[in-house]
Amino acid sequence: MRQPKAPSPDSCAAESGVPGTVPVLELRDLVTRFPGDDGPLNIVDGVNLAVATGETLAVVGESGSGKTMTFLSAVGLVPPPGRVVGGQVLLDGTDLLTHTREQMRAVRGTRISMVFQDPLTGLNPVFTIGEQIAEVLRAHRDLSRAQARKTAIELLERVHIPDPGRRVDDYPHQLSGGMRQRVLIAMAISLGPRVLIADEPTTALDVTVQAQVLELLAELREETGMAMVLITHDLGLVARHADRVAVMYAGRVVEYGTAEAVFERTAHPYTQSLFRGVPSLDADCAGDLIEIEGQPPDPEFLPPGCAFEPRCFLGQGRRDCQATRPGLRPAVGKDHQSACLHSAELTATRERA
Repeated sequence: MRQPKAPSPDSCAAESGVPGTVPVLELRDLVTRFPGDDGPLNIVDGVNLAVATGETLAVVGESGSGKTMTFLSAVGLVPPPGRVVGGQVLLDGTDLLTHTREQMRAVRGTRISMVFQDPLTGLNPVFTIGEQIAEVLRAHRDLSRAQARKTAIELLERVHIPDPGRRVDDYPHQLSGGMRQRVLIAMAISLGPRVLIADEPTTALDVTVQAQVLELLAELREETGMAMVLITHDLGLVARHADRVAVMYAGRVVEYGTAEAVFERTAHPYTQSLFRGVPSLDADCAGDLIEIEGQPPDPEFLPPGCAFEPRCFLGQGRRDCQATRPGLRPAVGKDHQSACLHSAELTATRERA
């Protein structure tokens, strides 16, 4: 695992640990709301995150934790009737939430791009992949059809599509899942974005192709210096590719820090529970895996205190956990935060072990 670059321990929205730099993308107190049967629901609830040029921020959590919705909010793609109702999304210091729809269309692709998890539905089946890449290019640049096609071939070569001069005229169904995902990546980087958001980019792929796609993303990040956000539930990918990690639960960030800190000094019971469910080569049998009790909470019926308390091995039944929903606070060690009233107890237990 590479040596992570650290944020300030005082705030998720603080400057990056790279000396003299500030985050290229910064979310401050972001709130996204949907209507519910008994009133509005905060699906994204006061999220603070930051990622600097050349860094990879991994955002992890179970389905429904708010990972994808957080970044759909950031790029202005919240599905109706949801809407962003509070906070800021700063891209190079400019708040994207103040942009009109037309301005956001201009920003998406040119300065911030998103790769979605299903490469088949992300491509139009009736157009060749070359036509689809060229359409993105011509929408934002003054290129002729011939120039756009030439650039599309260059992009396919850049993402390691074999024989790009021939493949440019293929339709999506003629490509494997891994190659379709590479096409989506080519489209996402075609305009040189400052930030690339990859939402579960390897979910539908086999293990070998997953590794190839992640290595490609890492290669592109290193070549261009773009910031990358990796939304995933795969902690193995996080360990190999992330500089920093944000763990989300019930629409909030519950642990945040360098990859090294989060993996070696886990400071939230939810994160620890996720680790307990990861298979290990050292495990004797499947019985060594420990499932998280219960189900992720329904946003309409969140408990008044810590949202994880009903499932927590450390705080279940504790009155303070039932009464107080804590925000992020410094955990043990530098560049590390946890939204747990008893994080010190958890880390002390790990140190004794």
